[in-house]
Amino acid sequence: MDSEQRQILLKVAKDTIVSVLRGGEVERVNSDDPELTALCGCFVTLKNGERLRGCIGQFVSEKPLIELIADMAKASAVEDARFFSDRITADELEQIDIEISVLSELKLTNEPLSLRLGIDGIYIKRGGACGCFLPQVAEETVWDKEEFLSFCCSHKAGLSPDAWKQKGTEVYLFTAEVFGGNFKSIF
Repeated sequence: MDSEQRQILLKVAKDTIVSVLRGGEVERVNSDDPELTALCGCFVTLKNGERLRGCIGQFVSEKPLIELIADMAKASAVEDARFFSDRITADELEQIDIEISVLSELKLTNEPLSLRLGIDGIYIKRGGACGCFLPQVAEETVWDKEEFLSFCCSHKAGLSPDAWKQKGTEVYLFTAEVFGGNFKSIF
């Protein structure tokens, strides 16, 4: 994806968040650009400094990426359950950083330790429990591969820390194209 396509997606996310927080109508977005209409997953992460303010995404989509970005931006701003009692406000917008992660397809692995820290994200599933870490989480922590997998199991999926080693647990790897900007710098 080139810088112009990235800027378009960041602007879509920004405009959606502004509309939602100010009680306006979210404008429907579309594009003729094949990169922006690809059917792929994405996450939209919102931070104020180092403080997480929202992060929601999907691994697969039946709608164009540009539309999914708008949906995930809205969800990250107002639907992330972790922040129901402390939602982003319109007054906070200028301090918000938007990070978009455009995801590759999930690939089931029989060798979870084959993951490349900082390059691969993980999605772990066992029964109805699941959790994920985007690739950039490895860069934000000092965890090794086993810790990365174990923390995802215990802190995200609600499983035992060693569930990734157990038969019946599915571990998927994926990559992400990650880009972002500060709210004030997105035009």
